[in-house]
Amino acid sequence: MEIDGGVVLATERYGNAESWKYLAKDGLMERRREGGQGESRGNSIVGVFKSVFLPQGYPESVSDDYLQYQFWDTVQAFSSSLSGTLATQASLRGVGVGNQEATVAAATITWLLRGGTLIQNHNITEIIHGLCILQTNVFFPTDGTGMLGRILFAWQKGTKLDSEAKKWRLFADFLNDIAMFLEILAPYFPACFTMIVCTAGVFKSIVGVAGGATRAALTVHQARRDNMADISAKDGSQETLVNLAGLLVSLILIPLVTDNPILTLSLFFLFTILHLFANYKAVRSVVMETFNEARFSIVLQQYLRDKQILSPLEANQREPVFMEFRKTVPIKLGVRLHEVVQSPDELNLALKKNNMPYLLGVKNGSVCVCLGPEASVQDEIRAMCQAVWLSSMLSHTASREPTTKQQQSHWEMVSESYTLLDTVFNPFIKGVEAAGWDIKRTLLDWDEWRVQCKIKSN
Repeated sequence: MEIDGGVVLATERYGNAESWKYLAKDGLMERRREGGQGESRGNSIVGVFKSVFLPQGYPESVSDDYLQYQFWDTVQAFSSSLSGTLATQASLRGVGVGNQEATVAAATITWLLRGGTLIQNHNITEIIHGLCILQTNVFFPTDGTGMLGRILFAWQKGTKLDSEAKKWRLFADFLNDIAMFLEILAPYFPACFTMIVCTAGVFKSIVGVAGGATRAALTVHQARRDNMADISAKDGSQETLVNLAGLLVSLILIPLVTDNPILTLSLFFLFTILHLFANYKAVRSVVMETFNEARFSIVLQQYLRDKQILSPLEANQREPVFMEFRKTVPIKLGVRLHEVVQSPDELNLALKKNNMPYLLGVKNGSVCVCLGPEASVQDEIRAMCQAVWLSSMLSHTASREPTTKQQQSHWEMVSESYTLLDTVFNPFIKGVEAAGWDIKRTLLDWDEWRVQCKIKSN
């Protein structure tokens, strides 16, 4: 093939960003960009920016929702940085750093710069003395309660951070704003200062665990080429750039808000509203293709109503992202056998019409599922189908009190669920796979108990 008197020897491209041709012309090999416009990715300003702040191979190497999520995440990080500056200044004032006219602002700037150029014309001795007071009287109890809070929160909620990453991400940022608000209020209640900042410290420790863990879960979702480390590193670069911008704005903001509590609170609430709005938009933009309990329930109930399979985008748009304190009938996955059956007769009822590697039952107002050791991911999805159907049916009953008559009715519903799934499961699982859902793995919150029955089903 000839172009402009030269023969095309080879072509090359950098992802979908640019394409080049190698031409043989007058005994020489010439490299020419297709379209003949612009510079190479490595030389253009936009290309350098992409190389520094975006994962290699963008946009093919990340999920489709990456750019929208990162935009809103950048907005929330910037507003949070400014809110943090106001909280930092209030904390320094509360522990008695210097005098109100000069050294509160200077100490805040010094804290932000972390060892940068010393601020001239201020009493550095007073700043150091104030920071010593801060360390001995506040940081020790705050750090201690914070450490304990991190351990307890990770113990109680660690497994939920994968399956409900959106909810906990939004919750973490909301709790972070509460913590900063407490720090701003603390100086105005000197008698309770230590208690208030310790409470804020516990909140921030929970934020650290929940925020870091859910960000890791979202990174797993965004990675399309097993490039989680690259995405995480570039996210860190983006965050550093945002924090630098926040620092520059903070240096202008600090002198304006010093000794002006009305302006401080007004700006804090403004930044907080922006922060929460940006966080909501960020988690709303995430489209996960794996099932958690909420997304699965939405898709299954829609299918049972009208045989329509929702796409990942449609289901994610309907998924609740706020914590729900009113729950219909909870579902417990991977429980011990005695949480499902408590007698040989109940075991026989649980095995009725059941040839699957799991058992279901209704106990204490919850749908409980025992999983067998040989159960596959598809078996887990099928068990979840039955559990969601049972939960939905029980939500419409008048009472969940464990009377003998109701227990018998519950076992009849369990038996009916096996019959129902024999009819609807295969079309359903084929439909969700065709709609773009990933059924090779799930984010369902299974515990580790596995039960192997020694008697046959009837």
